[in-house]
Amino acid sequence: MATTTLPAKKKGVASSSIGLKFLMAGSGVIFLLYVLLHMYGNLMALGGQETFDTYAHHLRTFGEPMLPYGGMLWTVRVVLILSIIAHVYAGMTLWARAGSARPQKYAVKKNLGSTLASRTMRWGGLAILVFVIWHLIHFTLVKPAINSSVSAQAVEESPFVMVQASFELWWMVLIYALAMIALGMHLYHGIWSAAQTMGLTTTAVARRRAKSLGAILGIVIVVGFLIPPFAILFNLIA
Repeated sequence: MATTTLPAKKKGVASSSIGLKFLMAGSGVIFLLYVLLHMYGNLMALGGQETFDTYAHHLRTFGEPMLPYGGMLWTVRVVLILSIIAHVYAGMTLWARAGSARPQKYAVKKNLGSTLASRTMRWGGLAILVFVIWHLIHFTLVKPAINSSVSAQAVEESPFVMVQASFELWWMVLIYALAMIALGMHLYHGIWSAAQTMGLTTTAVARRRAKSLGAILGIVIVVGFLIPPFAILFNLIA
């Protein structure tokens, strides 16, 4: 009895593992650029209320009259949200494929060359996603006066007062610090992985440079984001 075997259906580039890795790398680069700009903006808080409020106002009027009030800010937010969705989709899909490729658990030797950042990459990414959602709800959508010593009206009128009211609370600073440490570790390994995906780690020197770049950017971003909250917590901003 004759039988026929149909060839396996080929996956498109976008759904292939290589395509997904490039999607992760590209969306990760967009997120990194946003994080750097966001860090720069947060550091404006060190100049005090007038400096930070002026910066926040310019974010909403940037591009006028070509763009409506807040147009550029919402454009950036939409691009960021799409990048996060793409990044999470690619990461979860690759994670699922890696798990299905090993349906049965088996003992493996501990990889002595791995780092804590690489071993916690996936769960750290999920933790960062939860923090980003909470952060957007807290500072963008709801804008609650979580500090009872500050009125809701004052929080609504001044972005600086909103930030100050949040980071005067030690537990808010603790949550923020843990999230930033997770972000730094994620970026450290993520930058290395993106460079590898893009074929920029073909030599030993290139690999060292990619790891050094990831470490430097990770440290700079963690420190840069944590300076304003701790400065506010310890009353170092006039």
